[in-house]
Amino acid sequence: MPQTTSQTRRIWTLVIVSLGLFMTVLDNLVVNVALPSIHRDLGASIQTLEWTVNAYVLAYAVLLLTGAALGDRFGRKRMFMVGISVFTAGSAAAALSPTIDFLIAARALQGVGAAIVTPLTLTLLAEAFPPEQRGLALGVWSAISGIGVAAGPLVGGALTQAASWHLIFWVNVPIGLALVPLAGARLTESRGSAGHLDLPGLALASTGLFGLVFGLVRSQSLGWGNTEVVISLAAGVVLVLAFIAQELRTKTPMLPMEFFANRGFAVTNTVSLVMYFGMFGSIFFLSQFLQNVLHNTPLQAGVKLLVWTGAVMVVAPVAGFLSERIGSRVFMIAGLALQAIALGWMASVASVDTSYISLVIPFALAGSGMALVFAPSANAVLASVRTSQTGQASGATNAIRELGGVLGIAVLATVFTSHGSYLSPQAYVNGLVPALWVGAVALAAGALIAAVFPFNTRASASAHAAEEAAMTSGEAYRGELAGQTV
Repeated sequence: MPQTTSQTRRIWTLVIVSLGLFMTVLDNLVVNVALPSIHRDLGASIQTLEWTVNAYVLAYAVLLLTGAALGDRFGRKRMFMVGISVFTAGSAAAALSPTIDFLIAARALQGVGAAIVTPLTLTLLAEAFPPEQRGLALGVWSAISGIGVAAGPLVGGALTQAASWHLIFWVNVPIGLALVPLAGARLTESRGSAGHLDLPGLALASTGLFGLVFGLVRSQSLGWGNTEVVISLAAGVVLVLAFIAQELRTKTPMLPMEFFANRGFAVTNTVSLVMYFGMFGSIFFLSQFLQNVLHNTPLQAGVKLLVWTGAVMVVAPVAGFLSERIGSRVFMIAGLALQAIALGWMASVASVDTSYISLVIPFALAGSGMALVFAPSANAVLASVRTSQTGQASGATNAIRELGGVLGIAVLATVFTSHGSYLSPQAYVNGLVPALWVGAVALAAGALIAAVFPFNTRASASAHAAEEAAMTSGEAYRGELAGQTV
């Protein structure tokens, strides 16, 4: 009976955190296809339209470490519920926005909620599932994330085309309203090992990441040499270095620097940064290629991208399950290599006359490659730290990934604009091809890094399981001894 109850709790945890992750991933992409409608309805300029996307990204990337730290300190279940509530409120505010400035503020509020929810989904999973069952759970978790990526452009295009852009935000509200009480009833509370918040570290991490992400976002429109961009990036670097110094000095760091001394953690996060750099920078331009060059509607583009994202949904659970038995590293190497091949293939065939059929195989390879990295890399991060440290590790990994994605879009945008433009389909292709090759080279370099620096996640997971079992036995023995003494 207790075993059945425990398994039921795990299933509920997986369902709840996957739904929370789905909401945040969906809204990262859903707004893009609605921008023309928002422009018409609210009279927004190009710059303010950019900020309807960037406000979410900025708040999300900057506060990921903070969200994880708050969960460790005040309770992960509690902060997950707070994050879902904030995200839902932001969604309702966005749907009701009377002006573009109000919409930008609402999008920032959504980003705050998403930053709290995202790292805690991984932590709550690690708490609920023993190491030998985490692979499959992480595979499902990754597949749900893939569904969010797939559904973003599709849902955004369908709802905007069928009704109005307001509906893309309203769709989150009933899900959020149902998820909060469900989480309260079904999730188990847990906390990290830190007794109090590292406030100086929190302030330095948030402001440092703000400087870096703001500079990267602004570089897309202002250029790398712009004074605002240079000052923002320089200040971000200085503040991040100050954050590292603070974490090395304090007794209760929000991000222990010892994590990066673990080869598995360091290599996995390097792989994650490279993958988000190469793939998300490329997806940004490929989704526009389908519309601007191949003349698809937003809805048609979303449907055609399902080959890519559908492969993530199919392969991710299998990769997660097998990574527990074989180890994560081989999947990460293969995944990055597949993605590099896929981008190189797309760069080779991209032209104004390209048929969609010629993109189907590289799309499927790219999605399969992403799936081979998603769950195994999450498994590798969890295996490299104790369960009590998963909140800190998850926050760091998600922040690094998000930085990689923003950096990828910024760098590939620079490559694109130096070779092409939006003036004509041919000009777009002229910029797209070298940008894709840069993404392919970055992914190949990531595969090489994972191959050259070996690590064993299976051994780490076993060691941590044994360590935690020993700690649990010790606590039980001390409790029994105390009872006898009384």
